[in-house]
Amino acid sequence: MPVAATVVALTRCAVTTAALLARHRIHCPSDTVGLWLSFGDQTSAYVYRETVIDRIPSPEPCLLLVRFELRGVHGRGHAWFRRESILNTVLLAGFPGLITKLWLAHDQRGAYRGLYEWDGAASAEAYARALWRVLAVVSVPGSIDYRVLPGLRRRDLPVAASAPSADCAEWWQVTEFPRAAA
Repeated sequence: MPVAATVVALTRCAVTTAALLARHRIHCPSDTVGLWLSFGDQTSAYVYRETVIDRIPSPEPCLLLVRFELRGVHGRGHAWFRRESILNTVLLAGFPGLITKLWLAHDQRGAYRGLYEWDGAASAEAYARALWRVLAVVSVPGSIDYRVLPGLRRRDLPVAASAPSADCAEWWQVTEFPRAAA
């Protein structure tokens, strides 16, 4: 996505987020915090935050998984990132179609993930393309990736994974998902 289009998308998002906050339509429930999810690349991560937008159920459900590794963040830096990332809600809550996001802590390889439920694959794709620009500033080059999974809701997880591969192609396949998180 071109820089100008990213700036426009993020500006619209921030304005919409402000309106959602004013109407108390953004929530951070705690019932999923601490749950562990496992992935097809043999890694796991725990949920450290959930963001939920009040909206009607999606007629076109879609899951989006995003993966990235932060540049220069080690040790206590991970705890700091998890705390400050609440500020990043402004960069996501107002995007059209967002329903929920599970914020996942870094895994055994240092990769963070976001597991989102969206209303429509096109909306999820547009968000991921805009987010890429933002993440590129703070992420290890080549570490950003995402997958759009149309037709799925969180309650449909886990998604069966094939045998793990050396190139971690299945980083996005959720192989263990506690029922409480659905």
